[in-house]
Amino acid sequence: MLDASCPRIRTALASAAVLALLSCLDTQVQAAPAYNPISPTMANMTVTLTGEDLTLDQLIQVARYGAKVQVSPEAVQREADHYGLLLEAAAEGIPVYWFNRGAGDQRETVIFSGDPLSAENKPKIERSLLTEFRMSALGGMGPEVTEEEIVRAMMVVRANGMTYNAPSPQLAQMLIDLINKRITPVVQSRGSLGEADLSPLGNIGGTMVGAGDAYYQGVRMPAAEALAKAGLKPMQPFAADNNALTSSNSYSTAIAALATHDARRALEWADLIYAMDLNGMNSSITPLSLVVQRERPEKWLNWDAARVMGMIKGSYLFGDDPKRIIQDPESLRASSIRQASAWEAWADLKDSIIFQMNSSDHNPAVRTDLSPTDSWELSTPQMMKYYVKGGPNSKGKHGYIVSNANWDPYPMANKMEAFVIALANMDVAVMLRIDRFSSTFFTGVKASDVVPHDQTGGFFAGVGGYDPVDLQQEIQSLTNPVAPFGAAIVGTVEDLQAQTRIKAYRVSQAVSTTFDLLGHDLLAGAFWVDIRKAQDASREFGPGTTAAWTAFRKVVPFKPDLSVMPKQSNTAAATSFIKATEPSTFYPYVEATDQPRK
Repeated sequence: MLDASCPRIRTALASAAVLALLSCLDTQVQAAPAYNPISPTMANMTVTLTGEDLTLDQLIQVARYGAKVQVSPEAVQREADHYGLLLEAAAEGIPVYWFNRGAGDQRETVIFSGDPLSAENKPKIERSLLTEFRMSALGGMGPEVTEEEIVRAMMVVRANGMTYNAPSPQLAQMLIDLINKRITPVVQSRGSLGEADLSPLGNIGGTMVGAGDAYYQGVRMPAAEALAKAGLKPMQPFAADNNALTSSNSYSTAIAALATHDARRALEWADLIYAMDLNGMNSSITPLSLVVQRERPEKWLNWDAARVMGMIKGSYLFGDDPKRIIQDPESLRASSIRQASAWEAWADLKDSIIFQMNSSDHNPAVRTDLSPTDSWELSTPQMMKYYVKGGPNSKGKHGYIVSNANWDPYPMANKMEAFVIALANMDVAVMLRIDRFSSTFFTGVKASDVVPHDQTGGFFAGVGGYDPVDLQQEIQSLTNPVAPFGAAIVGTVEDLQAQTRIKAYRVSQAVSTTFDLLGHDLLAGAFWVDIRKAQDASREFGPGTTAAWTAFRKVVPFKPDLSVMPKQSNTAAATSFIKATEPSTFYPYVEATDQPRK
């Protein structure tokens, strides 16, 4: 029998007013906020989800550019086996968290007994879940997520991880259909404590049953209408579908994954612009030299120094210049060290996100590939309580279904904060080296002594000032770790929170602001490369520097047409340029190795 004491069921059935509210969900359309739909330029591509090898690039292809997804036959079979085991567990009388037992402080409450497919249990389970899915359309708190790519990324991460769980076939298929038909649910940005993103994923569940609002091909409408336009019918959830959909950190993981993908571009540009700055400052290249790197043989330090050295190979910096000072400001000398450290933190974060995307963060854990004889603890009385012997519902397959804490999003949560700190330590060097171009103690010459003001619009862009300092202050404000916190909620059962949503958005903000800061740096570096070229037209700057500088000058010319008012500032144009331009076009990205530089 279904037990109305379960908080979710109790809430759903509380009053006729709630039921009346449910009937409105199918048609209610709220005032649409500003929304950023994706550009589906890769809609003809298909990414196969296996649960094991989803990459950041593949996630971007689907989330940002509209590629389709399919689930591998092996993963489909794994889902089917786990679903059958779930049904069989209940039929055998085995307690299963958030299925035949309640959730949270209702974990010992019996929701139903016996076979879930029985004539008595099946319709009651279906009614309960349909009510819960529809109510989930109202879960969480605004503001709404306005980036379509975040919601799509969340669905991809969940679809990939769900292959380890026990969704009904209709739930697993509907999630794929939403992605491929480009039905993007309206999702509230708040309501997750970072220990499973229940509310944002619940919003997706609302769309699956035709409740609330969704975007179809970028246009907002009632979810039921979006499903109809895509040729889909609202889904009937069953079994533990509420648990299968929402017990995951895929919302926070999606935000972090998108930001981490973009961070690689920011770091590549940081190296390229640093190479430009070295040329612009007429710097000494000794800190990057093999002499120095052999003194400190660390993988990332040596890798980044060699990378920047390759960008400036053939530059005039390797020739003798009596006016070149023996030692540059520390912000230039140490930039490679700071950037290498940011690269190292980025690689750690990337690895943790790849792990998070390709493993189960679900409770309970379901396995059909284990038997009591596989390990000593599996045959103990405690573990045998959760051993499913196998029967008709599981097609004879056996296995275990056990409670766990896999929804705890560590180590990813720690790595996110570590990366923001490393990025800020890189950015303070960027901010300072921009300012150092304003000092003739380091440049050796005034720019106006080489090129008159009136030939550059009367303004020498990117030589310090308020903006870079303001941006660095913004980045610095993100570096204080979110204090560890635990509030004993849900009858004191759920007493840990990871604040993963907050940490993920901090990564995203830090990366975005770093792009803005690098835009200023690009203006400064490119400007001073022009000055050095004006001093001596025979000067070369190295392949990476020259390629990036030349491409940028096609967008933001050194000598602008002063009769035409530009549509945007040079700094905005520079930031847009690096966000839109693949840096490997100018210098290839090769992953770091442990091989020493030769």
